Amino acid sequence: MHYDLQINRLRTLVAVVELGGFRRAAESLHITQPAVSQQIRQLSGLIRSPVFASTRRTLRLSPRGEELLRYARRMVALNDEAVGRFIPQAGHIMLSIGVVSQLAEVLPEFLRLLNRGMPQAQLGVRTGTSEELAAQLTSGQLDAALLLQADPLGPGTDSRELGRMRMAWFGRPAHGERDALPLALFPEPCTLRGQVGEVLDASGIAWRVAYESSELIGLRSAAKAGLGMTCLVANGDELWGLTPSVRPGLPEPPEPLPVTMALAPGAVPEAFAGIAEKAFRQALQGYPLSSSDAGAKTGTEAKVGTGATAKAETSAKARADAKAEAGEASGDPAGAPTSHTPVLAAAAA
Repeated sequence: MHYDLQINRLRTLVAVVELGGFRRAAESLHITQPAVSQQIRQLSGLIRSPVFASTRRTLRLSPRGEELLRYARRMVALNDEAVGRFIPQAGHIMLSIGVVSQLAEVLPEFLRLLNRGMPQAQLGVRTGTSEELAAQLTSGQLDAALLLQADPLGPGTDSRELGRMRMAWFGRPAHGERDALPLALFPEPCTLRGQVGEVLDASGIAWRVAYESSELIGLRSAAKAGLGMTCLVANGDELWGLTPSVRPGLPEPPEPLPVTMALAPGAVPEAFAGIAEKAFRQALQGYPLSSSDAGAKTGTEAKVGTGATAKAETSAKARADAKAEAGEASGDPAGAPTSHTPVLAAAAA
């Protein structure tokens, strides 16, 4: 047979002891004093012993009552913690957000901006691989996620591509030129892992998995220790002090990966999407993120926040085009440029 120590009875016991009387406990709990007395009697019946040894001038707990009080305080506190986690206060909302571990450094700025735009939000944050976070988004464990992957998400998911992240090789493992290239990789399933294998296979480079971990810190440590080469966001040297890879015949890293803000269907307030997107874009400044539209049209890249460089490159192209037009007007073929300087496209902040 099971017995339940109801939280309201335990809360009454704690109130009586902490406030020093039945009447004060009743006022604090907004119930009648007879109701307080009844709940204490019910607890006495459960422990088969009086809760209080004395209830006259000075309240004094019985030995069994003292033991029950210790449990009561812990259980009431745990109950209140759980309620606070799953049932937000009036006027507040709860949001669970995931950020792919390679972009976790955006969190301080993102959370600052999100709190400014939605101060009533109670936030929970998780990090992990994009595949893990995408699965949690689909299952309803997350309301929103910042992902780094090309795989499509589940039906009904609102996905907004913020740009494409340039990748780079890191680590200088000790191995002979004829040996298979040791790699430090995320485990399957992993979009980036598959693309790394495809790039190396296409270049005829033999490779092997020397280290595997779902934790980013593990891959970074393996690369620094010389266990294997890895492929991460291109500013990994700035973020984590990684050493760029140098190896004869090493191909270009995989194509830039889409950076996507994904929202679970119907899970977030309408205002959140715009505020979160703007916050993510600003927090991503400084990353080697290229505009999706510009990258698709010109194949060029730009590091977010390098507006001055982009402006200078654009001006240089404009001058070259003007010179070409002048050459054509004068009939001088020498006036036409033989090459064009690529235009850097900065993603919107």
